[in-house]
Amino acid sequence: MSILPRLVALSLTLAIAACATAPAADPAPPPRKMTDAKTQLESGKKY
Repeated sequence: MSILPRLVALSLTLAIAACATAPAADPAPPPRKMTDAKTQLESGKKY
């Protein structure tokens, strides 16, 4: 029965390693917020 503790330890190690990896970063930036008409008139910029 010495294989059972090794199997439990291995499965626990693999479970922890799977959770420890960082998720992939999102390469796309969030979309730009549209400005309202008042802001465009005050700043003079048209987005």
